[in-house]
Amino acid sequence: MPEPTKKDETPNAQPEESIAPESNGVLPLPEISLQISPPPEAVAEAEPVETEGKEPEPVEPVPVEVVVAKEPEPVENGSTDPEPVAVGVKEQVEPEVKEEAPCSPPPPDKDDDAAASTPSPTPPAEDANSLKKLSIELPHDNVPLSAMGRKDSVWSLGEGQLPEDLDKPIDTPPLSTLLIEKPQGGSITVGEDITFVAKVEAKDLLRKPTIKWFKGKWMDLASKTGKHLQLKETFDRFTKIHTFEMHIIKAKDNYAGNYRCEVTYKDKFDSCAFDLEVKEVEQMSQNVDIRSAFKRSSEGQEDAGELDFSGLLKHREPKQEEAPDVDVWEILKSARPDEYEKIAFNYGITDLRGLLKRLKKTKKEEKKSEAFAKKLDPAYQVDKGGKIRFVVDLADPTVELKWYKNGQEIRPTPKYVKYIFEHKGTQRIMIVNNCVLNDDAAYSVSAGDEKCTTELFVKELPVKIVKDIEAVKTTVNERIELECEVSEEGAQVKWMKNGVEVPTGVRSRYRVKSEGTKHWLIIDDASKDDTGTYSLMATGGNTEARVQVDLKPLKILQDLQNVTVMLGQPLKLHCEINPGNVPGRWYRNGQLIQPNDRINILHRAKNHRLEIESSSIHDSGDYTFVPEGYTQSLCAKIHVIDPPKVHLDSLNVPDNTVVIVAGTKLRLEIPISGEPAPRVVWMKGERVILDSGNRVRAETFADQTCFTIEVTEREDTGNYKIVLQNEAGEDTGSVRVKVVDIPDPPEAPLVPAVGGDWCSMTWDPPLYDGGSPILGYFIERKKKQSSRWMRLNFDLNKEATFEPKKMIEGVPYEVRVFAVNAIGVSKPSEPSKAFVPLAVTSEPTMLVVDDVTDTTVTMKWRPPETIGAAGLDGYLVEYCVEGTDDWIVANKGLTEKTKYTITGLPPESKILVRVRAINAAGASTPRTLQHSILVKEVIEPPKIRIPRHLKQTCIRRVGEAVNLVVPFMGKPRPKVSWLKEGNAIDPTHVSIRNTECDSIIFIRKADRNHSGKYEMTVKVENHEDTAIIDIQIVDLPGPPQYVKIEEVWGENVALDWTPPKDNGNAPITGYTIQKADKKTMEWYTCVEHYHRTCITISELVVGNEYYFRIYSENMCGLSECATQTKDSALIVKEGMNLKNPEYTDHDFKEPPKFTQPLINTFAIAGYNATLNCSVRANPRPKVIWMKNKIAIIDDPRYRMFSNQGVCSLEIRKPNPYDGGTYSCKAINDLGEAQVECKLEVKGGFTFYELMQRGVPLHLIDKYMNEAKNVEAEK
Repeated sequence: MPEPTKKDETPNAQPEESIAPESNGVLPLPEISLQISPPPEAVAEAEPVETEGKEPEPVEPVPVEVVVAKEPEPVENGSTDPEPVAVGVKEQVEPEVKEEAPCSPPPPDKDDDAAASTPSPTPPAEDANSLKKLSIELPHDNVPLSAMGRKDSVWSLGEGQLPEDLDKPIDTPPLSTLLIEKPQGGSITVGEDITFVAKVEAKDLLRKPTIKWFKGKWMDLASKTGKHLQLKETFDRFTKIHTFEMHIIKAKDNYAGNYRCEVTYKDKFDSCAFDLEVKEVEQMSQNVDIRSAFKRSSEGQEDAGELDFSGLLKHREPKQEEAPDVDVWEILKSARPDEYEKIAFNYGITDLRGLLKRLKKTKKEEKKSEAFAKKLDPAYQVDKGGKIRFVVDLADPTVELKWYKNGQEIRPTPKYVKYIFEHKGTQRIMIVNNCVLNDDAAYSVSAGDEKCTTELFVKELPVKIVKDIEAVKTTVNERIELECEVSEEGAQVKWMKNGVEVPTGVRSRYRVKSEGTKHWLIIDDASKDDTGTYSLMATGGNTEARVQVDLKPLKILQDLQNVTVMLGQPLKLHCEINPGNVPGRWYRNGQLIQPNDRINILHRAKNHRLEIESSSIHDSGDYTFVPEGYTQSLCAKIHVIDPPKVHLDSLNVPDNTVVIVAGTKLRLEIPISGEPAPRVVWMKGERVILDSGNRVRAETFADQTCFTIEVTEREDTGNYKIVLQNEAGEDTGSVRVKVVDIPDPPEAPLVPAVGGDWCSMTWDPPLYDGGSPILGYFIERKKKQSSRWMRLNFDLNKEATFEPKKMIEGVPYEVRVFAVNAIGVSKPSEPSKAFVPLAVTSEPTMLVVDDVTDTTVTMKWRPPETIGAAGLDGYLVEYCVEGTDDWIVANKGLTEKTKYTITGLPPESKILVRVRAINAAGASTPRTLQHSILVKEVIEPPKIRIPRHLKQTCIRRVGEAVNLVVPFMGKPRPKVSWLKEGNAIDPTHVSIRNTECDSIIFIRKADRNHSGKYEMTVKVENHEDTAIIDIQIVDLPGPPQYVKIEEVWGENVALDWTPPKDNGNAPITGYTIQKADKKTMEWYTCVEHYHRTCITISELVVGNEYYFRIYSENMCGLSECATQTKDSALIVKEGMNLKNPEYTDHDFKEPPKFTQPLINTFAIAGYNATLNCSVRANPRPKVIWMKNKIAIIDDPRYRMFSNQGVCSLEIRKPNPYDGGTYSCKAINDLGEAQVECKLEVKGGFTFYELMQRGVPLHLIDKYMNEAKNVEAEK
């Protein structure tokens, strides 16, 4: 377990929260701090805690949670050290907290087997006089995997709950408003699965409710899902129920505790709590030394448990006296639950939780065994090296008995006396001799099918110190031996230096030796670093001693001498000291000197030498030799002499020429050398440059000279001379400075040509190139009214010409140019003169012939698709006679219309026509008609195109207006005439207006006299076409002619009436029958939309007298008045018998009869057409459709329907060949009937449409003649 971290107390006495390192960024469970100050004797009852500003309140006994981790089983043919046993303590801080949630499902991706072998560091001990404050974190946050993966690692008894009450069910809250099924608590054994289900009804919910699963009060289980915990949600659309499930897979004992489910929907809230109990398989009784079984090993040592907090308590020396033999089990059985903690503290039991857990199990009654008269005790204890006897009493001595250790059978061996088996009557005894730590295990014995188990605890005696270590004081290079004697041979001890274990590996300076009970620590060649406090630690105590290693006195046999040397000559320093085996370090001006290829450091016996092959200026200074471990040092001075020299190679420029851009700062740093430091002079010609100049100055430093020009100018170009002088000689150098600048701007560019969105421009190069060749040019443009320039090229333009593109037509622009050299970009040139890009329009579109006469041709066209910014001024129409290239302008001035008639053409000539669009930029590309035009008027036969809604009867009500438009075609303009029922139409009642392409018939206020068939005739010379339009003017019907009461019986009245004389020029659709009591004469409707002329009115009140009246109804509505019965009908009381009249059955059989015939129909080619008729017959007739008297059978282009006597024939996408005579025949046993009609399919193109499509006249003439022949044949 990681070392518990100390927390500072807050004013509210609540612990701070921290995130454990193993939490991987997830918020850890809340951490509870517990302050413990153990007195030397038993602690009395807890005192009340006083808080600031409040009166002290008594604190209830706080349950302490103790966690026990079992030790791993020993490995076969070997022994394993017992793993640390962990104790986790959790104490309640605030009295209001009633629930505990120390347990949580394990991390989803941790392996239990790998976790069981993870060691944990031991928490360090603190000062014995300080108050202890423990920070025990809850499981699965900072608890190591080794504790999480074992049995009994965590077991929650619940705060404020007695062990005896663990099995009692928790009271459930009252019924909720959301949960219709709540999760129920359960009990499982370790390793089993369990599922908790909660259901919410969603009939009144608009969206899915929110559900949360908690463990304890605060632990949200949504973040703990994994391989051991899964959450599932489903929804049944039929029952409208949300189902929420929580699956716990392979449960462990630390999953036990209180759980809670919370459901939230808007302002509604519901929750339910339930418990989970996880049972263990193994059981133990109280026949064991519980103080040793539940007491952890040495305080704070390495073998302390992972959850052991004893290392944080006051460190006390172990007491040698033994405690009196007290039966703690009996004390716990007779004590109250609130005294468990006090008893555990008095008797040194730290694993209180495991103790209470086993105490609870001992109170359960054991089942009586059939094979064993007496079983093994739950646990045994023996000292290391001692002997233990396991005794069982058999009920049947003949049963074969087998002994097991950790599940493996123990077999007796003749040469090995570790296990001895004895038989005494019914008793079977196994004796284990010379017990070692490997014998600490689980033992079991099986008799037939029954088995009993126990546990053996091997107690190891502490190893005591018999002889302490003695202090040692010596000098370096001497041998040191530290000796100690312990109480037991072969005991495991640890050697420590200054609290850290001494390394004893192969390459270590330390050697450890032991003989019997004696132990030695040996250091062969002692050094000063070996000084410190050495200690030996055993399980029963420790001993320590001080080792002091001092240096031998230093003697200087030969001191260092001062040396003066020329630059490049070898340098040697030499000294002699005693003792000779002492190493040392060389320093120059306080800096450590490291040996390299040029510097060689030698040490031979008493001699120490420093040799430098070739001295340099940097080798001058104060040299010091310091023997290691001594405060004394040897010193000498070295002086290196060097003539002056200027190093121009450091400029790294060709020919010592420095190129600098005008306006920038020039700083030349030229290294110089010489000892002593030389005098430096800078000169330009005969002028000396001083170090006090403002813009140009020269400065000299220890190892370099600097020449600075703050702002360079073109005049600074030239040669500069450097002169160095000192007492050793003189040196000179020369540097050339060249100042370059950006070029001058070019001249203003010229724009010689302009297009629709482009222009061409030229310019002259700049007069001055800035001392560097011109690399290219940048071009910019802007709108004349704008101030924003836009760069046109991002790559340099090498030539002095450019063609800008993608300009907006009709907008004035300006352009300018930048010159570019290696230094930079020049200033912009002057803008060019403003220019405006303009372009001609595109050619006109859809040029067609509109009309042709003997001397004129009318052309039509559409405007150009692209007009441009220059607009459109008009059109120019030109024509030429076929066979010539002489185009003649038809319109002297431009025409703005898209239609023009060319006049004065010779009859029967052929011409070609073209049209141009004209604007300010010029004329567009001409649009020319593809074929020639014959100047001759063409007669087009008339044709009436009746709209689809006028092909059926046009129905209007009396008083409504009738406005019908019937289009027609024909050339020249046809003559139109109208007739009604073969007679001329009175213009005072019906208005008719004719145009070139349609005829309109208008009736301002329709009357029933306007009903009838109107015949329209269109005539062009000898050609004519007719069409009939049926107009029906309808009105409200009159009332029935006569209503009488046929018969009255019981509560029923039979009525009979005759249809009305006036049906309103529309069929009667039904009748409305009303009744009225003679007393009140208030009318009530009995039946509406009744179709027959007789009815029986039922459910009349006995004793009342009724009148009846009837309204007739057609498509316009009910009649204005009703016909009432003259007599009344009296409903007599019961007791009167009615004699039913005799009726004869009516024969409904009849031959087929068409109630609605077929009508002549016009269809459009390519659009589906339908023929309808209705037939009445009994029995149901067989319907046959025929075309031109040939039956239509299995033709996919036809679909036939018959529903309630209505017969339909659908023709899919008809063509002109589908026209003809269609007939429908109905046949049954009583006869047959047949109706027929004509279907005309209209399709193809007119002369005008063919001319629009540009078809040559000879092809049009051929097509029209073929169409006429087809009509003549029909």
